[in-house]
Amino acid sequence: MNFIKTGFLPAAILAVGIGGASACELAEGSVRILSNDFPALQAVTGAAAACATGGATVTANLTTEHRNIQVAALTADPAEYTSAVVSNSSLVPLLTDGLVRPLDDLIAAHGAGVSPNQKIMIDGRTMAIAFMANAQHLYYRRDILEAAGLEVPTTYEEVLAAAEAIRDQGLMEFPLGGTFKAGWNLAQEFVNMYLGHGGAFFEPGSAAPAINNAQGVAALEMMKALTAYMNPDFLTYDSNALQAEFEAGNVALANFWGSRAGGVTDAEGATPEIAAAIGFAAAPTVAGGTTPASTLWWDGFTIATNIPDVDAEASFVAMVHGASTEVANANPNAAVWLIDGYTPGDAAVGVLATAQMGTSPYPMLPYMSLMHTALGTEIVEFLQGSETAEQALSDVEASYRAAAREAGFLN
Repeated sequence: MNFIKTGFLPAAILAVGIGGASACELAEGSVRILSNDFPALQAVTGAAAACATGGATVTANLTTEHRNIQVAALTADPAEYTSAVVSNSSLVPLLTDGLVRPLDDLIAAHGAGVSPNQKIMIDGRTMAIAFMANAQHLYYRRDILEAAGLEVPTTYEEVLAAAEAIRDQGLMEFPLGGTFKAGWNLAQEFVNMYLGHGGAFFEPGSAAPAINNAQGVAALEMMKALTAYMNPDFLTYDSNALQAEFEAGNVALANFWGSRAGGVTDAEGATPEIAAAIGFAAAPTVAGGTTPASTLWWDGFTIATNIPDVDAEASFVAMVHGASTEVANANPNAAVWLIDGYTPGDAAVGVLATAQMGTSPYPMLPYMSLMHTALGTEIVEFLQGSETAEQALSDVEASYRAAAREAGFLN
């Protein structure tokens, strides 16, 4: 199996801004959508639901647990869901088990508005339609930085210096935020920092792990240094918790998902004064590197294998309508949309800046999810101060090797 070319996302991001349209005409079929839950996906699934006309039905389950239930749900025959909204990483297990179908015939019949940059091609076939880009990038409070006499940090070393200055001047006790919740979120923070240090996860051409090295130690040590300026409960903070902290005015700096930018600055959470003071910039670099310590992501939709063709066709039409130019331009700050005709909003500046600095896509390898799982569990004790960085990385590799052998990736 060949996996997505790493140059896809930057090219797609830079290509936004040209025309397109979509239609929604459903006479029959059952559309059942499984998706993550954040504003951009709420907009897409909400628009798809408008296709419930005539005898067609459209339902959606938006849940942050989508990744954990998608394989079992699409393995059933018929599948519980007809369309799963996926990202770089969550598409891989569906491909591995053959649970999503090629989309080329549906694109030919109903995908006139789908641009080539949206097609996720695997072995010459389109297996998903990407509709938005995402990345973790710097959020900052310009009023706090100005009060401390600071410029916007561009490196993690500057982030630490800024945090120290803000604390020393009594502006905030815990000026930094992060999605350091043990598990998937914490692992993603390591992935970002390790790639920023120039690390590679696996030996060349192999599934053998290769993270117990100087870059791995440096990545962990920088993460631990950052936590000294975070709320002591930092291992419980996921995206929802960090967004609430920003909206409450409790955090001055954080590397946070671009898909949350619109929500953090809208009128529903933060006061107008706090919302107006939040700015966005590229993710910081680290250790003298020139590539931001972040990863580029896409979100898109798939169509299940184990469903009747009539439901597959209805689901494709509904999702194309949900991910249309009209939806993108009605929600310009909900995402950086990879849709022709979209005009980026102010909240897109951080993702765009991060992409333009050459940030790599998240590794789309069949065994990367096993590495991600091992990281999310095994580096916790290092951050709690009960083991060394070298021991934590050794534990990660041991845990990964056991899982990779069980899955047949290693002997």
